[in-house]
Amino acid sequence: MLLLVGLGNPGEKHARQRHNVGFMAVDEIAEAHGFTTSKSKFQGEVREGILNGPTGRTKALILKPLTYMNESGRSVGEAARFYKIPPENIIVFYDELDLAPGKLRMKIGGGAAGHNGIRSIDSHIGNEFRRIRIGIGHPGHKAKVTSHVLGDFSKNDQDWLPEMLNAIAASAPMLIGNDNNRFATAVAQKLAPTKPAPKLNKQNTAPKSRAAEQPSTEAAKSETSKPETNAFASAFQKLLGGKK
Repeated sequence: MLLLVGLGNPGEKHARQRHNVGFMAVDEIAEAHGFTTSKSKFQGEVREGILNGPTGRTKALILKPLTYMNESGRSVGEAARFYKIPPENIIVFYDELDLAPGKLRMKIGGGAAGHNGIRSIDSHIGNEFRRIRIGIGHPGHKAKVTSHVLGDFSKNDQDWLPEMLNAIAASAPMLIGNDNNRFATAVAQKLAPTKPAPKLNKQNTAPKSRAAEQPSTEAAKSETSKPETNAFASAFQKLLGGKK
C-alpha cells in the first residue's frame, strides 16, 4: 500500500493558498483515479483507491491531515502505524519556497529546510519517506515570506498550476515501486511542449529535382553535425530548474 500525503491547512480560508498546494495535488490524484469520497480518519480526510502502473497495481490511501500544518506528523504517524506502512511507501506532497513556480523535485530523506509540516512528520516517523516538492517561488525578501506562503495563488500562477497538478495526477501510477526518476520523468513528459506540425505551402509541395534531393557532401556533414533538438529533454531540464 502507498500512503499519499498532501500537506496544507484545513478550511475554506486556506483552500487556495500556496501553502495548500499539497492538498491540491492529492485531490487531483483522487479525482483522476476514481478514489472513494473522503471520510474522517487519522485526524484527517482519507480517500482510498487503486493505482495501475507499469509494474502492476497497488492500493493507495490519500491523507490530508486536518491538524494544521505544524502538527501534520500526528495524522501521518497514526495512519502509518495502523496500516504498518514503511517510510519508503509514504509520499508527501508539499510547497517549496526555494523552487521556482512550476518546478518539481522528488527525493528521499533529508532535512525539513524550514518546512514545519515536514519537521512534524520527521518527528513522528523519521525522515526516510519520499518527498515531492512543488515550487511556489520565493518573494525575494524574508519579511514577505509569510504573506507569500499564506497568500492565494495569483492569476499568473494559472499559467503553470493547472498543468502541473494534471501532470502529477496522470503520473501518480509511476510512484509504484521505488524508482523516483520514473515519476519525475513522467511529469516532465506531460509538461513537454508539443511541436506543431510544419505547414506546407505551394513551394514546399513542388516536386524537387533529383539534384536538389541529394545534398552535397559538405552540406550533409553540416546537417549531421547539428545537435538533435529534443523537446522532452528541454522540458525535463526546465522542470528541474535548469540543473543538469
